[in-house]
Amino acid sequence: MQLNERLGIGMTSQRTRDRLVARLSDQGIDNIGVLDVMRSTPRHVFIDEALAHRAYEDAALPIGQGQTISQPYIVALMTQLLLSHGNLNSVLEVGTGCGYQTAVLSQLVKRVCTMERIGSLQEGAEQRLRQLGLRNIEYRHGDGYVGWKARAPFDGIIITAAPREIPKMLLAQLALGGKMVVPIGEDGSQALQVITKTADGYETEPLIPVRFVPLQSGVLA
Repeated sequence: MQLNERLGIGMTSQRTRDRLVARLSDQGIDNIGVLDVMRSTPRHVFIDEALAHRAYEDAALPIGQGQTISQPYIVALMTQLLLSHGNLNSVLEVGTGCGYQTAVLSQLVKRVCTMERIGSLQEGAEQRLRQLGLRNIEYRHGDGYVGWKARAPFDGIIITAAPREIPKMLLAQLALGGKMVVPIGEDGSQALQVITKTADGYETEPLIPVRFVPLQSGVLA
């Protein structure tokens, strides 16, 4: 990846990222680490070149295979929620997609284990992330509903697609005190939720209405 491709020019420049971060701050994102990473991470390299001029709009954009890259505010919010109780050692991300959320997480936690059911998306994301020099990421082409038991327990789990209900196999892979940030529900009635594993079970905190593609089971090439 060439330096100018990474840094961006015009509508993908550092100045444009600075304006995005100012908007995120106005919207209530106040974790300095999250804001700094959002400022430095080149979102435009994770989307098609034809859409690069829209990379720093606060909007979800298509990435192919019927999937989307989440709007920057949602990426920042979910990351901030996951980090709300301090630094994390190990995080499971369900739904690698184009790798943008993965890139943000990897700069804020010790290790990211990321899963993607669509092989072509997983391969493209891994290539981009390696080109950006992000090395604390493990990749798996697999069913997100199943999770990654061999790497559990996780301090945090972030799910970037919406299951109809909380996946129990993933809950079981949370460490005590760990948090899961997940959109729950069917299209048109989804809500972002934070689930915390406690000694007595789980605590659930519903937050804002959101719109994500559905979380699907199985794997595709």
